[in-house]
Amino acid sequence: MTPHRAGTAGALALLLFTATACGGSGGSGGGDGDGEMNVLMYQDSLAVVQKNAAKRFNQEHDSTKAVIQEVPGDGYEDKLRTVMGSGQAPDMFFNWGGGSIEPYIEQEMLLPLGATLQANPEMEDAFIPSILEAGKVNDTQYGIPLRGTQPVMLFYNEKVFEEAGAKPPETWQDILDLIDTFKEEGVTPFALGGATPWTEQMWMQYLVDRKGGHEVFQRIQNGDPAGWRDPAVLDAAETVQDLVDRGAFGDNYASVSYEEGAASALLSEGKAAMHLMGSWEYSTQLADAPEFAEEHLGYTAFPELPEGDGNPQAVVGNPTNFFSVTDDGDTEAEVDFLKQTYSDPYVKDMVENGEVPTTTNAEEMIEKHSPNPDFATYQYQMVRDAPTFQLSWDQALPRSQAEPMVTEIEKLFNKQITPEEFVDNVAALQ
Repeated sequence: MTPHRAGTAGALALLLFTATACGGSGGSGGGDGDGEMNVLMYQDSLAVVQKNAAKRFNQEHDSTKAVIQEVPGDGYEDKLRTVMGSGQAPDMFFNWGGGSIEPYIEQEMLLPLGATLQANPEMEDAFIPSILEAGKVNDTQYGIPLRGTQPVMLFYNEKVFEEAGAKPPETWQDILDLIDTFKEEGVTPFALGGATPWTEQMWMQYLVDRKGGHEVFQRIQNGDPAGWRDPAVLDAAETVQDLVDRGAFGDNYASVSYEEGAASALLSEGKAAMHLMGSWEYSTQLADAPEFAEEHLGYTAFPELPEGDGNPQAVVGNPTNFFSVTDDGDTEAEVDFLKQTYSDPYVKDMVENGEVPTTTNAEEMIEKHSPNPDFATYQYQMVRDAPTFQLSWDQALPRSQAEPMVTEIEKLFNKQITPEEFVDNVAALQ
């Protein structure tokens, strides 16, 4: 799947993991001082950074050895849920924060990390504040950043813009004017993978944040469904349908798949002018349309809304992925391992692997070692300067609310419900 989130389970990998794991609450764990510390990781090409960290940790520690247990990304969350309930929980595990770890917090399985940060102030100072803040659930720290940051950005085709005599949008009026401009040129203003409806969620996130400010969704995330009735939500829903009526996404967006590459291809082939997507779109284009990515792919921030209360520098998306620690009573080794995540070797590994780190002093490392320093520097500065970084809604909320919410957003974009019905429907989710 995309970097956005994992899906369904694979039984063989689960069987292999549960047969070998010696988790913090059911096995030797990292806390007993003479065993294995099991670290559960989402398996992909980026995991090499955590593998190298484990090697360094093991060279420095005799009594406890970090063992990386990789689980294929397809169904990672389902597998995590199974092992967390099996008595063989890992000592530390990869997650998205927010709703992805709430069940384990409710069961008091996770170590609150506020005291850890107080005891290790260099750890707190190492990370961009808005990123570290995203590792909190109900104002308590449960996550330490382990990967790069993935903000949602507005990508555009520079060649298409040049041919139309247009400039990247800086204001909402610019967005509306560009819709008319590109329709006249026979170009779809915005690519949209409507057959993959979490892509539509990105529009709602930015519109609500720009109109009402970060606090609107924060209220919802903290468990108050009445927050959906904030005027900013209705305004955002009305704006979505106004964009649809204006032809911002063309006529066929509901059948365009992001996961199959169709939306990205519209941008690279010049059939669409812009695409609101996570920063991984750059890597996608680099892999699928390298000439376009290197010569004609532009990027900018989502503009502010007129009379909006939100900060125009705020960003939404995936702040990062986090390590959380299972609380087995003795977590000294796990805390030592967490210190790897802001060490120079760890950050350098991330940068060389194409990631944009979440540490406060990474800019020089990016300039020297990133394979795409211009884009990586822009993305880093965008996140570093953001006053808030709102986690993707479907990751911030429990799955029982997130999945029907995305369905309601899809209905809104397809004009199967009115903006008022959208508000009523999501406010009723529990």
